[in-house]
Amino acid sequence: MSENTENVQAQEPVNPFLTPINIIEPAHKLPDYSFEQLPENLKATLTKHGWTDLMPVQRKTIPYMLAARDLLIQSKTGSGKTGAFVLPLLQVIEPSHPYPQALILVPTRELAIQVHEEIEKLAEGTGIKSTAIFGGVSYEPQVKALKSGVHIIVATPGRLIDHAQKGNADFLSVRDLIMDEADEMLSMGFYPDMQRIRKMLPKAIACTMFSATIPQTVKSLAREFQRPSAEFLSLSYDKVIANNLEHRYYMCDVMEKDSLAVKILEWEMPDSCMIFCNMKRDVSYLEQVLLNNGFNVAALSGDVPQKQREKTLDDFRSKKVNILICTDVAARGIDVSHVTHVLVYDHPEDHEVYVHRSGRTARAGKSGVAISLITAVEEIELKKTAADFGINFKKMEPLTEEMLGARVRERLSDALNREKQNIKPLERNRFGRYYPLIEEMSKDEDQKQILAHLLDEYYRKAGKRS
Repeated sequence: MSENTENVQAQEPVNPFLTPINIIEPAHKLPDYSFEQLPENLKATLTKHGWTDLMPVQRKTIPYMLAARDLLIQSKTGSGKTGAFVLPLLQVIEPSHPYPQALILVPTRELAIQVHEEIEKLAEGTGIKSTAIFGGVSYEPQVKALKSGVHIIVATPGRLIDHAQKGNADFLSVRDLIMDEADEMLSMGFYPDMQRIRKMLPKAIACTMFSATIPQTVKSLAREFQRPSAEFLSLSYDKVIANNLEHRYYMCDVMEKDSLAVKILEWEMPDSCMIFCNMKRDVSYLEQVLLNNGFNVAALSGDVPQKQREKTLDDFRSKKVNILICTDVAARGIDVSHVTHVLVYDHPEDHEVYVHRSGRTARAGKSGVAISLITAVEEIELKKTAADFGINFKKMEPLTEEMLGARVRERLSDALNREKQNIKPLERNRFGRYYPLIEEMSKDEDQKQILAHLLDEYYRKAGKRS
């Protein structure tokens, strides 16, 4: 298949992980921090987990947090923001004082769990304890964790307020307040809770905020939580798109989207894929379509019960499920670095949402592909998105059954040839028993269907293993 043909808005993008451009730094700039400057124990832990250097947002942010300076930071999702605030916290927290010294506020339980797990991983051997506080689960384990002594609380606002009102949380020693996904934390849904929490905290604390996008409303509201001396650091702009992310789109009618999604997944055979729909009902419908077509798929939307949601996320993170269908709200806070493909089932009305969706792949320097299913009406909006963000969309040729058949047969032949290398001599002798049956089955149409079914089963299993 020729990868066409028509380019919408040809502009050479850049890689925000390796070479961020147009960086806005604070007026009273501090020197960058380096991997070599980390304490030896922390450096050893990072090395153990495969770190060899700090990412740009970490090099820029750490000096300000160590100096307890308030900062509003704009940096792309997946660029290393969690490490940017965890690494300095691990250097300033006093392990011998078993009370909360840092409070990290996040919009979702999934993000709370992720941040907490990252802290536990990096804090290995330091004696620094963290706990995750969020709703939808029993209070008892959280109360036990808070009472036993923790240094860092990672929390969603609502459940944290509940604990504070019941006297379970002590904020007197908090010196650092961090807001992750600040654009969401300062939205109307969370803003009243954020105001209440801020009143519970000591006045003399450092406040650091992170967000992939920072509209003017966020800058204005941030002033209520940060000192007048707070400054702004930006490592990402709406024009910054990673060059390790390829953007493609296929044209189709509205009623063809489900069948086209099946064809694209068969063509790509993604190792790990997130599919975004605008509507919850489309999530459920597409899940059933893909399950009926034999794909290893799960779904997330506001209608999914909490326990099932947790299981689905665990299965996706551990690659037991390789295709996750979701809405934008359900996907918020999910940080999975192994996603190879993003499928945009509906082009979003808000063009910036496309950037967030496509940014779920090609994270931390890895390559990825974002594929959109576009109607004639949606193509108008897609071209506006291309112009707004400098994205080079490739318009793909239609996928035909002939093309798909040839691609599947080629892949299956390659897989079978690899399998052939593993056949032992004794097995070859035993296989001779089946040759007459194979010849007989190949002459009958019904029997050929059985053979095709077995080959299809093998093909799909081989695809999951690859």
